[in-house]
Amino acid sequence: METLTKKEEDVMQILWKLKKGFVKDIISQMSKDSPAPPYNTISSVVRILVKKGFVEFKQYGNTYEYFPKISKKKYKKSIFKTLISNYFDGSLTQLASFMVKENKLDNDEVKKLLKIIEENEDKK
Repeated sequence: METLTKKEEDVMQILWKLKKGFVKDIISQMSKDSPAPPYNTISSVVRILVKKGFVEFKQYGNTYEYFPKISKKKYKKSIFKTLISNYFDGSLTQLASFMVKENKLDNDEVKKLLKIIEENEDKK
C-alpha cells in the first residue's frame, strides 16, 4: 500500500471520521484549527486519493460525495509494518527496545504490553 503525504493523510483522517462527505465538509473540518484551505487545493488532494485507490465517490450531477475505500485500520496496519521494516529491521523487539530507551514506555506500559502478549499466547 502506498504511503500518503501529510496533506493526503489529513484529508483521509477527516473522511474516516465523517464516513463520507463533500469537499466543503472536509474543508469545514480542517478550518477548525486554522484558516480554511482553498477549495481547489482540497479537491485536488481528494482526486489524488481517488487515483491512489484510497477514496471512492458518488456523483450527483456536477457534485461528488467522497468516502474512504481503505479503512483506517488497514492503513494503520500497513504503515506500522512499513515503519517496523524500514527502521527496525522488521523486529518488534527492536521497536520495543527503542521505545523503552527513549522513555516512551514507562514500567506500567511495559507491564500492560506483557499482559497483552500473554493473553494473545493463551488464545493460540
